[in-house]
Amino acid sequence: MGVWGFLKTQFVVHLLIGFVFVVSGLLINFLQLCTLPLWSYNKQLYRRINCRLSYSLWSQLVMLLEWWSGTQCTLFTDQQTLDHLGKEHVIIILNHNFEIDFLCGWTMCERFGVLGSSKVLAKKELLMVPLIGWTWYFLEIVFCKRKWEEDRDTVVHGLHSLRDYPEYMWFLLYCEGTRFTETKHKISMEVADKKGLAQLKYHLLPRTKGFTTAVQCLRGTVSAVYDVTLNFRGNKNPSLLGILYGKKYEADMCVRRFPLEEIPHDEQEAAAWLHKLYQEKDALQERYIQEGTFPGDQVVPSRRPWTLLNFLFWATLLLSPLISFAIGIFASGSPLLILAFMGFMWTASFAVRRLIGVTEIERGSSYGNSAVKKTD
Repeated sequence: MGVWGFLKTQFVVHLLIGFVFVVSGLLINFLQLCTLPLWSYNKQLYRRINCRLSYSLWSQLVMLLEWWSGTQCTLFTDQQTLDHLGKEHVIIILNHNFEIDFLCGWTMCERFGVLGSSKVLAKKELLMVPLIGWTWYFLEIVFCKRKWEEDRDTVVHGLHSLRDYPEYMWFLLYCEGTRFTETKHKISMEVADKKGLAQLKYHLLPRTKGFTTAVQCLRGTVSAVYDVTLNFRGNKNPSLLGILYGKKYEADMCVRRFPLEEIPHDEQEAAAWLHKLYQEKDALQERYIQEGTFPGDQVVPSRRPWTLLNFLFWATLLLSPLISFAIGIFASGSPLLILAFMGFMWTASFAVRRLIGVTEIERGSSYGNSAVKKTD
């Protein structure tokens, strides 16, 4: 292990990275709050500004994946799909098996220039998470309680409001509703059996309401649905903590493009189309496990420098005064000031660890751990 590899494993370095992310995030949230009056006068200007402010925060996490850990993301797709990436509004369907699947998705958003304008249908609990939920609020993310009777009006209104979004938008849907675990998979397949649906080996039964509603509400704005199936070479199960420690992974993403005209207008037919899609995703995962590859041409999109430059900007801006302040504290020799500073750093460390905990599978939601009483 060289010096660079040694630094990647050090708690102090992780703490400084977390400090930059948290403090810059709070500053970005404050700037976003200041843009709210713009909404009444120039909604599109408000949106463009918030796309860039959001990019400034999310790109720090992408930087960890791309530059810090050096994780490689390879696309398996065709030339026609590649020609459309980053040049149209789309709905993305991604499997939800890994702690960093969202980060791999963000990396692709970054490399095709749509990270700041990317959207997701997110659980409402995330709205209360500092930095993540707050930034998403200003970015017009659609939040739901995952109880369709209560969510219908909120989701429809949120989706309709995005129809005139000024920048190319990738709207991410985790149709499985929750991250894959063996317990949830067993329960999900019991439900599939009761409904007479095909069994899936590597996915949970997709929840169709969010998908069919998104297609109905965004038809005329969205040009296509992208199906993305993700897996990692070497049967790895990466974590955000692993990324923070500089572990390098190799992610493979099979991307298929379906023009929206191919998605049925009828809700039940669209739901059936989604179930068929997940059977195909299951077959793709089966092939990957057996052969170690997806079908299609392999493409590695070029890594852009902006995520690294953005992080270096925030690190220079925030760490210089922090280091000067710390030197002054210890030079003072005051036990009270030193203890107060150490307490502050411990609190910052705890806050960062809590944010990381949001992504961990073992701390994921209990959604999907009980049998479904109503069908989609």
